[in-house]
Amino acid sequence: MDQIANMMNMIKNAGRAKHEFVVVPHSKVKFAIAECLVKEGYLKSVAKKMKKGFPIIEVELKYSEDGTPKITSTDRVSKSSCRVYRGVKDIKRSYGLTVLSTSKGILTEKDARKEMVGGEVLFKIF
Repeated sequence: MDQIANMMNMIKNAGRAKHEFVVVPHSKVKFAIAECLVKEGYLKSVAKKMKKGFPIIEVELKYSEDGTPKITSTDRVSKSSCRVYRGVKDIKRSYGLTVLSTSKGILTEKDARKEMVGGEVLFKIF
C-alpha cells in the first residue's frame, strides 16, 4: 500500500466533496508533506492529534474564492515499483508544484534548487 498516494487521494477527494477537514493516519513523512503544502498555500493548516490512543494528522483544506479546492489533481511520480530520482541539475520548473524527498527533508522543487540538493520525486500537484 502506498501511504503517500493514499493521503493525497484522501485530500483530493475531501476537496471535491467540499469537506473542511480530513483525518489521515500519522507518519513523519506524511506530516512533513502536509507542512510543506501548508507553506506553499495548498492547505490551510495541519495538526497532529490523538484519536483513541493513536496519532492522526488533521488537515484543514483550502479553497479558492470561487469555491474550488486548491488541490484538484495529483500525480504520484515515484512508486514502490519504480523509484524516480533527480539531481539538482535535472529538477525542472513545472506548472503546479513538485515535492521531493531530499537529504534536507521534504522540499518543493524551488526549495531543492535553492538548497542545491536532489532527491526522490514524490508527486506533482496541478
